[in-house]
Amino acid sequence: MKSITIQGTKRESVGKKSTKALRDAELVPCVVYGGGEPLNFSAEEKAFKGLVYTPEAHTVSIEVEGQTIPAVLQDIQFHPITDKILHVDFYQLADDKPVIMEVPVRITGRSKGVVAGGVLRQSFRKLKVKAIPANLPDEIVVDVTPLRIGNKLYIGAIKTEGYSFMHPDNAVVVAVKMSRNAMKGGAAAQDDEDEEEVATEGTAPEAAETAAE
Repeated sequence: MKSITIQGTKRESVGKKSTKALRDAELVPCVVYGGGEPLNFSAEEKAFKGLVYTPEAHTVSIEVEGQTIPAVLQDIQFHPITDKILHVDFYQLADDKPVIMEVPVRITGRSKGVVAGGVLRQSFRKLKVKAIPANLPDEIVVDVTPLRIGNKLYIGAIKTEGYSFMHPDNAVVVAVKMSRNAMKGGAAAQDDEDEEEVATEGTAPEAAETAAE
């Protein structure tokens, strides 16, 4: 998984006045948990651009006073009106300790149900996974090509390698619904395609025998 570096300055005071002064200076108060005593530090707001305002998932390398701490983003608070970052929580990584983080879902293929007039509905843009740092995936790739109208793809049907999902197996990731404007011809096209597949499977052995003669 990709990593970004955030330069920080250790905070000596964590009171309200100190926090307000940091925000007025366009600095973000932060804390790192998971490594014993929590580490409080501050960083420039622009340092979070590549971590927060992106669909990709990243680990973080936090550099504070000569110390480098590998971590993942755990929580972030925004101002309800201005959307400015108010506070960020990180969790320190350890090579042998599983961590939970959100990973983006990438859809590939074109659903047979969409071709027939259906609409693809995506329930999750990101999924929570649990893994040791070395096994954290960059993304979860989901191929929707086989899905027909009325079909759903569940968490339990997605193959994983070295990580597990923090969602129930029956959670729906994507589904193909019938759209209001879907024409009957679209459904008929899907039926014709099914019949064509069956016919092809049935005539293949006969074709082979003819070729042998």
